Amino acid sequence: MSDVPFGPGVALVVVDVQNDFADPGGSLAVKGAENVVKAVNRLVAEARLAGSAVVYTQDWHPPSTPHFEKDGGIWPVHCVADTWGAQFHPALAVEGQAIRKGTAGEDGYSGFTMRDPVTGEERSTGLSQLLHAGGATSVVVVGLATDYCVKATALDAITKGFGVMVPRDAVAAVDVEPGDGDRALGELAAAGVTLA
Repeated sequence: MSDVPFGPGVALVVVDVQNDFADPGGSLAVKGAENVVKAVNRLVAEARLAGSAVVYTQDWHPPSTPHFEKDGGIWPVHCVADTWGAQFHPALAVEGQAIRKGTAGEDGYSGFTMRDPVTGEERSTGLSQLLHAGGATSVVVVGLATDYCVKATALDAITKGFGVMVPRDAVAAVDVEPGDGDRALGELAAAGVTLA
């Protein structure tokens, strides 16, 4: 058992454990993702046993978006809707609802909000409403990647009034620049996120 305090009022948010990030053959493969999948599965089992809701986020991009390098963005093409890369990793225990983000070409870093990369306009993914409807007041954020979508989701959760915990063994970083993951964890701790 972990030291994560699951129970009613605590939701597990599993961020983007999809083939393009979690499989070595994925277009944005994250080093150490296979260990994250195992750690996340343990937490999913604990959460379900304790009566916590489990919710998943999923990058779900159109084939062309300003988010992608080929269209003026910074990322290789990844998690295109209805492709292998966008599917959840086959080893992941999927036992809850999925929220898709980036569906209209937005930057979908946070599981809570999407931002138009051209206008900067933000809109909700529906995650906050789903969690509130289920009675959640705090969230445990896990998945990929520490320095992007996990960080953005955890910071957004803080601004929306949730208590937030991030277990270190259930996240992994892209580390575009060496140390990005560690810096992200420092930023989360400074914002009031509990690191377990």
